[in-house]
Amino acid sequence: MLRYALRRIFGVIPTLLIIIALSFFVIRLAPGGPFDEEQTLPPEVKANLEAAYGLDKPLPEQFARYLGGLAQGDFGPSYKFKDFTVTELIAQGLPVSLMLGLSAVLLALLVGIPLGTVAALRQNSPTDYGIMAVAVLGIALPSFVTGPLFALIFGLQLRWFPVAGWEAGEYRYLVLPVITLALPVIAYIARLTRGSLLEVLRTNFVRTARAKGLPERQVILRHALRPALLPVVSYLGPATAFVITGSLVVETVFGLPGSGRYLVQGAINRDYTLVMGMIVVYGGLTLTLNLLADLLYGWLDPRVRYD
Repeated sequence: MLRYALRRIFGVIPTLLIIIALSFFVIRLAPGGPFDEEQTLPPEVKANLEAAYGLDKPLPEQFARYLGGLAQGDFGPSYKFKDFTVTELIAQGLPVSLMLGLSAVLLALLVGIPLGTVAALRQNSPTDYGIMAVAVLGIALPSFVTGPLFALIFGLQLRWFPVAGWEAGEYRYLVLPVITLALPVIAYIARLTRGSLLEVLRTNFVRTARAKGLPERQVILRHALRPALLPVVSYLGPATAFVITGSLVVETVFGLPGSGRYLVQGAINRDYTLVMGMIVVYGGLTLTLNLLADLLYGWLDPRVRYD
């Protein structure tokens, strides 16, 4: 396991470098620039700005300078938010996005796995059909529909939770956004758990455990559920990264100061360093979560070997 983990960790570095290189050159080759305003700047002013930020250098030299700064933990200055560096902007928004995304994933696990287990144990019953129908509905409804709907019902009409805004330490502001973000993940996890558990329950080692007279609860929890969660773990790595990085709609609907807005604003404004900073953070996060998901395989199923 240790050798596999080290091999995967060393494999993450070149993958991240490829992502950085492709993103860097694609952004630079796109039409427009960070200093293209509605009111055209005088050529000499624009030239001075490009020289100040090193944008007048050849692209390979710009890329080498960016990698040098990145190796020192410096994402560079923001071209549009001139009072902040990219590191400061990410530090402002990323904790909110992480809290929102990880809370949504935790809620999805706590709800989705039990629902999928119940559906599998009561296959083809009204309970099974009801859970799967709700799961399909959760997948079909996008967050820009469920978010405003929850805000209308639980925020404006019932006044149980705040509709929008954010105050540090006030977790009631996260309730509606977390539920909105978790719904499709709950649905996927429930469906994956049900399908995988039905297959595991038909395997020989489960039949053997039952033949030994073990209680059904022990058979499910100790022998069947762990290997049945392998597809869930496989889905969870990219899903967690998607929930954290793809929460822009939810953050916008509920007025949360997350990091997703910086990626969109940076792309619109051609703020090269801001976009690259978000790509590096999101890319590293995605690769790390996928690595953790792979390592969980060995713990869930001892039959998995990484030789």
